[in-house]
Amino acid sequence: MSNTKSSRLGKSIWFNLVVFGFIGQIAWAVENVYFNTFLFNYIGGSTSDISRMVALSAATAVITTFLMGALSDKLAKRKPFICIGYIVWGCVVALFAPISRENVASLFNISDTASVIAVTVSIVIILDCVMTFMGSTGNDAAFNAWLTDVTSEQNRATAEGALAVMPILATLIVTAAFGAGVTAFGYPACFLGLGGVVVLCGIVGLFTIKEVKLEKNTDNSYFADIIYGFRPSVISENKYFYLTLISSCFFLTAVQVFMPYIFIYIQHYLKFDFNSLLASLSVKTIIIAAAALIGFIAVVVICGKMLDKFGKKHFIFPSIAVFIIGLILVSRMESIGKFALCACVMLCGYGLLTIILNAAIRDFTPEGKAGLFQGVRMIFAVLIPMVVGSAIGSRVTEAFADNHELGTYINEFGETVNVPVPEIFIFSAIVAVFIVIPIVFLRKKIR
Repeated sequence: MSNTKSSRLGKSIWFNLVVFGFIGQIAWAVENVYFNTFLFNYIGGSTSDISRMVALSAATAVITTFLMGALSDKLAKRKPFICIGYIVWGCVVALFAPISRENVASLFNISDTASVIAVTVSIVIILDCVMTFMGSTGNDAAFNAWLTDVTSEQNRATAEGALAVMPILATLIVTAAFGAGVTAFGYPACFLGLGGVVVLCGIVGLFTIKEVKLEKNTDNSYFADIIYGFRPSVISENKYFYLTLISSCFFLTAVQVFMPYIFIYIQHYLKFDFNSLLASLSVKTIIIAAAALIGFIAVVVICGKMLDKFGKKHFIFPSIAVFIIGLILVSRMESIGKFALCACVMLCGYGLLTIILNAAIRDFTPEGKAGLFQGVRMIFAVLIPMVVGSAIGSRVTEAFADNHELGTYINEFGETVNVPVPEIFIFSAIVAVFIVIPIVFLRKKIR
C-alpha cells in the first residue's frame, strides 16, 4: 500500500472501517451495557461492583494499548494484531456463558451466599479484564492506529462521522437483539453467539485488511517506545495533541458519569420494561424505527463531511452547549417518552463532540507514530474517564438514592440495592462544562 494518502476513502478502507468498527462497538456495547446488568441483575452485584469492574477494565485497556500499540509500531505491523486480537476476543466473550452463582458455588464447593456472590463477582471482573486485553489489542491499539495510518486530514471527520454512528447504532441493536436474546435464550447462549460473531470478524480481516507500509522503528528500545508519549520533549512538540486529549478526557468523563448505569436507570428508575417493548413491536413500528435509524445515520455521516469541508473549529462550542443542555433536560424527565426525546438532544451534542475531538486527535497524531500514542490516548479516553466518571456516578447514586421514592430496588435475590438517580445527569453536565477550558487554547489550531 502506498504511503501517499488519497483525500477519498477507498472501498477497502470503508469495508474494514465499517466491519471492524461496528463489530468492535457491538462487543464493547455488550460489555458497557449488559455486563453491568448481568452483574447487577443476574449475579446480584451492586453499583460499587460495577464501578470497580469499569475501573479495572479501563486500567487493563490502557496498559494493553501501551504494550500492543508500541509493539505494533516496533514491528511495523497492524493486521496481525487486529485479526488475532478479534479472534481471541470472541473466544473470551464465549467463556462468560457458564458463569452463574450456582456453577461457582458447585465448582468451589461454597454454600455461604455472601461468599458465592463475592467469588462470582470476582470471576466476572477478572474475565472482563482478560476480554478487555484482547479487545484493546485488536481494536484500541491496532485498529485505531491502522485507521490513523490510512486516513488524512481531508477525510478524517468523514471517517469519524461513520465511526461516531457505530456506538449509538451498536447500543440500539444490542439493547433490542441482545436483550431479546437474553429473555428468550438466556445469557449463556447470547455470550456464545456474540463470541462467534467477533471470531468471524477476525477471520474475515485476514483476507480483507491491507497491511500499511510502515518503517520499522529501530532507533529506540521497546521500553523506550512504551514511555515515548511521556517524554517532556515529545509533549512540548505535540502540545496540541495533548490539549485535544484533555478536552476529550473531560468529555468522556462526563459521559461515564451516567453511561455505565443508563440501562439500569431506565429499567429500575423509569420503570421501563424492555421485554414489553420487544413483545409489542409491529411490522409498522419496525419499519418506522428502521427509517428513523437510517435517517439518523445519514445525518451523522453528512455532518462528518460538513466538518471536513467547513472546519471542525466552527462547531465545537455549539456542540458542547447542545450536549450540556441535553443532559440537564434528561435529568428532569420522569417518563420514558420525554426522556427519549431529550436524550436525542443530548445524543446530537455527544455525536458531534465525538466526531470533532476524535478527528482532531488523529490530525495532531505525528505521522507514522500512531501506535506509540495509542496508549497515551487511552489514558485520557478510557482510564481517567472510566475510573473517575463511573466513581462519580456511583457516589452520586449512594448520596441521592434515599431522596427518591424509586431510589432503591429489591433484586431477585431479595437484596436491597441503590438505583441510579437523575442527579447522575446533572453531575455529568457539571463535568462537561470543563471541556471549554482546553478548547479555548486549542480552537484556532483545530483544522
